[in-house]
This record gives sequence, C-alpha cells and structure tokens, in this order.
Amino acid sequence: MTTRRTVLNGILAASGAALLSSTSRMAFAQAPAEVKVALIAPLSGPWARQGELMKKGAELAVADINAAGGVKALGGAKVTLVLFDAGDSTEKAKNAAQRMVAQEPDLVGVTGAWLSSFTLAVSEVTERAELPMLTLSYADSITSRGYKYIFQMSPTGGRQAQDALPALMDVAEKATGKRPATTGIIADNTAASVSFAKPMRDGAFEKSGIKVLFDETFTPPLADATALIQQARSKRPEFLLMLGTSVPDDKLLLEKVNEFNLGKGRMPIIGSGAHMGTPELLKNIGPDLLEGVMTVVGNWGAKGQEGIIDRFKKATGEPWMTQDSICAYGDVMTIIRAVEEAKKADRKAVAEALRKMDITDGPALFYPGNRIRFDETGKRIDAKLIIVQWQKGEPVPIYPPASATAEPIWPKR
Repeated sequence: MTTRRTVLNGILAASGAALLSSTSRMAFAQAPAEVKVALIAPLSGPWARQGELMKKGAELAVADINAAGGVKALGGAKVTLVLFDAGDSTEKAKNAAQRMVAQEPDLVGVTGAWLSSFTLAVSEVTERAELPMLTLSYADSITSRGYKYIFQMSPTGGRQAQDALPALMDVAEKATGKRPATTGIIADNTAASVSFAKPMRDGAFEKSGIKVLFDETFTPPLADATALIQQARSKRPEFLLMLGTSVPDDKLLLEKVNEFNLGKGRMPIIGSGAHMGTPELLKNIGPDLLEGVMTVVGNWGAKGQEGIIDRFKKATGEPWMTQDSICAYGDVMTIIRAVEEAKKADRKAVAEALRKMDITDGPALFYPGNRIRFDETGKRIDAKLIIVQWQKGEPVPIYPPASATAEPIWPKR
C-alpha cells in the first residue's frame, strides 16, 4: 500500500539523486578543459641542445599523462605543455620568465631552466608570481634565498662535490689499487661550476690528501683551450676536474686534450653536468676521444628504468635518456601528481601539495633515491648523484652500484 510517507520518501530520494547528479555535473563543468605546465629552457644559443632534450622529456610526460586519462581529479582534464625559450643569457631568461607569467596566467607549475644562472634569474620572477618551479639546476644558492615556490630536484653542486670526491676515490682505488694524490681544475665561472668546485677548493681536496697542481677559470663561450690544457700537459695531475657547462666548450677542451695526447683514457677527466653525456658531444668528438671521460650528474637513465628509456628512444629517436630528458619527464609527472593531490588547478594549492609531498612511487621512480620530499628550503631531501662514464661510445652509469649498468674504468699510471 502506497502511503503519503512512501511517496514523500521517493520524492526526496529522487531529489537527492538529482542533486548529487547536478553537483557532479557542476564539478566536472567547473573543472578546466586543460591544465597548463610550462617548460622554460634554452631552446636557442649554445645550450639549445640541452633545452631540446628537456623538451623531448617533457613532451613524452604530457603524452603519457593524457594517454592514461588526463588529470583524474579534474575529470580527465588534458595537460598542455607551454614552451618558453630562455635563450643564451640571464637577461633573456628573465625576460622569457616575465613573458611566461604575463601570457599564461593559468599555469599550475613550471620546470626548467637548465643553467643555474638562468634558474636563479627565472625563479625571481616565478617566486613573485607564486608559481611553483621545479628545477634540475645545481647551484646551492637556488634554495638558499628563502623562496617558497622553488623546488630543487637534483642534489646541489656543493652536495654533489662532497659526495662525488669520496666516490671517485673509491672508484680509482678499486681499479688501480691506490688513491690519486694530485689533481688540476679547469672550470668556467657559471653558478653551477662555481658551486660544484667550491667545497673541493675550500678543503675537501686537502682533507683527502689531494694536492691541486693548478686551478684555472674561464668565461664561456671559450675561444681557445690551448693555454688551459697546456697546464694539464705540463703538470700531469693524476686526474683532471674539467667543469664546463656547454657542448661547444666541452668540444674545444676535449679536442685539445687529445691533441696533447692526454685523451682516450690516459688522464682521467671528470666533469659535472649532463651536457658531457649528450649525443651531440658524441657526434662532434667521436667515441675514441670521449672514452673514459666521466661526469657527475643529478640524474640519468639508469638500471631499473629500462621501460621509460626504451619508450623515450622509440618516441624521440635519441640513443639514450640523459639527465635533461628524464628530469623534465619526472618534473612534469611530479607537478601533475601535485595537481591530483590538490584536486584543483591552482598554483598555490599545487605548491602546498609539493611541500607536503612524500612519495616513493610514480614520479619518485625517475629520480635517484626513489623518494620525493622537500625540506623547508625546497631541496629534495633524498637527492643523490650519479656518475656516468663514456664507454665504447655510450655514457653509462657506473655509480652508485644500484644505478650502475657497467663497471668503472680508471687508467693505471
């Protein structure tokens, strides 16, 4: 028997269902059709190759996210990548950042700017705009300014220098039975190189019993490397710390190294940064001249990442996945993970989600240490370095053992 109460309950139930359906439709209607993420990197000038590799990594991340259904917390909103060219100077990088925040008010996050000097300039702009920025740049000063919207994914240059020297000494001792006692330094004066070399210059070499035979600094772009490498030829250190930041400078230095018969592994050469592991360097110099050269990086396609490396190679035609590409891929994934956790495409909410983030899955698997969490300055707490060495025409990870795909080579004297 149908009563007034039964009818009323039915009406209320139907009304409630309609209200829920309406609310759900409103939520999806309010969700943005797209979520914008920016990449600001040098896409022209001497560092354009690094920017290109970052672009390829970021584009693959966007494609993967959209293929998997977009941003699920926002009703499947698609991710759009917006590109800005940082150019070849800090002034151009800062101008690009100003255009970015003016032209794209809906950005939820940005990754870039590769060269630490550029990142320092760009992050001044993103900080004022309260736009979260993730970066692979190394300079310690990036996260020492009290900023709230910068997130440094790689270990700082100072941290890398502190960790790299003991690791390199262990590699040398394992290969030769003894630790090196002498070194030489050739470095440019960019923020990343200065940051990397400072702890070593300030006492790390001395504590390790290593004598610095010469310490040379140059301003990029380098016109002639003869005088610099002449120091290495005349003083013959047991290893050479060679800290440039661009492929053209690396090319000049390494060509002169080989002209003076110091290359092909005869003198261990250690650099810093992914530019020393690019396919472009191989094309310009060749495998024989690069053999044995090492570089310390904040990330690399390593053991355990074979799946993403294979897909990247197929999608881009690149022979391997460098720090630039895998960091850009991971950074975009991390920003979108923060959007998912914030449940809205709001840059302040995304920044807060990044500050609270503590994950060991998803994007965390694309960074050494396999964990993403940040300290109060924006440094990734568990960031670790990787040492890569050119062997038979390919830059392969040799340290730490968990990431290594090859045994290290260190020539005996």
